[in-house]
Amino acid sequence: MDSYEDEDVNGARSLSSEPRPGRVPKARTQPESHPEFEPESHPEFEPAVESEVESAVQHQLEQEHWHRLPPVTPPDAAEPAALEPAPVRGMAALSLPYQVAAAVSLAIIGSLACVHLAMVFLHVAPSNTVTKQYGKAVDGWVYPEFEQNWKLFAPNPLQQNVAVQVKVEFTATDGSRKHTDWIDLTAEDGEAIRGNLLPSHVQQNELRRAWDFYINSHDNENRANGVRGQLSERYVRRIVMMRLDAHDLGRSVERIQLRSSTRSVKAPEWSDEKIDTRPAYRVLPWWTVTAADLPEGVGNGRTEAGT
Repeated sequence: MDSYEDEDVNGARSLSSEPRPGRVPKARTQPESHPEFEPESHPEFEPAVESEVESAVQHQLEQEHWHRLPPVTPPDAAEPAALEPAPVRGMAALSLPYQVAAAVSLAIIGSLACVHLAMVFLHVAPSNTVTKQYGKAVDGWVYPEFEQNWKLFAPNPLQQNVAVQVKVEFTATDGSRKHTDWIDLTAEDGEAIRGNLLPSHVQQNELRRAWDFYINSHDNENRANGVRGQLSERYVRRIVMMRLDAHDLGRSVERIQLRSSTRSVKAPEWSDEKIDTRPAYRVLPWWTVTAADLPEGVGNGRTEAGT
């Protein structure tokens, strides 16, 4: 056994250290391969693995390169337009002369509004030092267009419709006395106001205020309470004669008679309150028309005073 082992070792050394005669060994450029130690290869999977690795590396490089570069604007993209200043509006858009005119106009309107509010406040306010000293100026500003009263509000709101009517007496062609039917002057005022966007104060309040003036200055027997009662009678007659001038009566008016028709306002449908809506009349005595009862321009009455 020893002889064989020694022979094998010596023989192996001779093979590894001494070249064979007549042959020159070639230089090795690659390490020798040992098939027993090489891993088992799968040619069908090697290209796919290499391509996935290469694509992942390439994607990582592109991401790093993209983050380092500044954003690139496309060559055909339009440059953003410069911001234009907002247009000037209001009074600032006007020229200097127009601005001055507008400022002066606003100042005048504001001053008039303040004066009006002050006058109305003094008119409805309780009696004080200012109203005692400047009461006539306040009344001159308020009456008749801006009159204020509390009949619309509690505790005594106006709950009645009052109509003023007139009956006319004249002499017919045969010498007999004739009477017209009752002419509703309040209804005529209502027709003039209805549909009118800007009705006059005369159409709205002249006749109504004249009748209130008469009622408040007379007792239930139609007797005047001093000078105010006599003044209210003349005032009412002149207003009635002006209204009758628009009627073609055919003859001169000799006497007139007035009455009021008062109806309570009907209760709403949802209310259980029972209200009598039948008219209540207040009839005045006949008045003889004189020249003093004819305002300027009215010619439908007799001009002889006291006849």
